[in-house]
Amino acid sequence: MSGQSTTRTVPGSSGPGSNRAGGRTGQRLSNLAVALGMVLFLGGFVWGAVVYRPYTVPTTSMAPTIGAGDRVLAQRIDGGDVRRGDVVVFKDASWSNAPMVKRVVAVGGDKVSCCQDGKLKVNGKEIDEPYLPRDTVTGFANFPEVTVPKGRLFLLGDERSGSVDSTAHLTDAASGTVARGAVQARVDAVAWPMEGMLEAPTGFEQLGALSSPGPLRTVVALVIGGAVLVLGGAAYGPVAKRAGASRARANAGTTGVR
Repeated sequence: MSGQSTTRTVPGSSGPGSNRAGGRTGQRLSNLAVALGMVLFLGGFVWGAVVYRPYTVPTTSMAPTIGAGDRVLAQRIDGGDVRRGDVVVFKDASWSNAPMVKRVVAVGGDKVSCCQDGKLKVNGKEIDEPYLPRDTVTGFANFPEVTVPKGRLFLLGDERSGSVDSTAHLTDAASGTVARGAVQARVDAVAWPMEGMLEAPTGFEQLGALSSPGPLRTVVALVIGGAVLVLGGAAYGPVAKRAGASRARANAGTTGVR
C-alpha cells in the first residue's frame, strides 16, 4: 500500500461548480419573484386608490346591508352610470352637507310607490328586496306614486322605517329626488368589518340590466399575489442557505478518507 491518502466523493453527489450554478439560478428566480411581486403589490394598491374611495357610514339607515360605523369601498363613477338597485354615495345640499349613502330604487322616467303587499312598486312591478330587515313590512312608510324626473334618482335606505331618504323630502320641489350628478361613487363592498361584496339587487332585473361589480376582486388578488411572491422570493436566501448547510453536513458524514 502507498502512503498517499485519497478523498472519495460519494457517487451521485454534486460538485462545487454545480452547486454554485444552481445557487445562481435560484437567486435569479428569487430576485425575479420579488420584483414581480412588488409590481403586482404596488400596482394593485395604486389601481385600488385610483378606482375606489373609502367611506365610513355613521348611521344605521342602510342596515343590515351596512351598519353604523362600517367602512365601505365605493367605486368612483359618473352619475350617468347609476342603475336601479345600486347603493351610492352622493351629496345634495338640500339633504345634508355631508356625503350620504342610500340605495337607488328608481331612475328618471320611473313611477315608484309604496306599499302594496308590503313591497315597493316600480313601473307597476313589485320589487323583491331580500337585503331588507325582516321587520321591514311592519315599519314601511306608505307614500303615493312619484314620477321621477329625467336625470334624477329616487333613493331609499335599507332600514326603511328610520332612514331619512327620498320619502322625507317628498314635499320638496323635486319630489324627493336627487340629480344624477350628485352621485360620487357606487358602493362595492363592506371593508370593515370584512363582510365582502354587496349582495346583487336581483329584484330590479325585471326592470333592466344591473350594474356590474367593479374590479375590487382583481385588485385584492393582485395585492395578495404580489405579497406572496415578495415573501416567497425573500425567503429563498435563508432557506437555500440552510438547505446548503444541511447538504454539506450530510456529505461530510458520507465522505471517506483512506
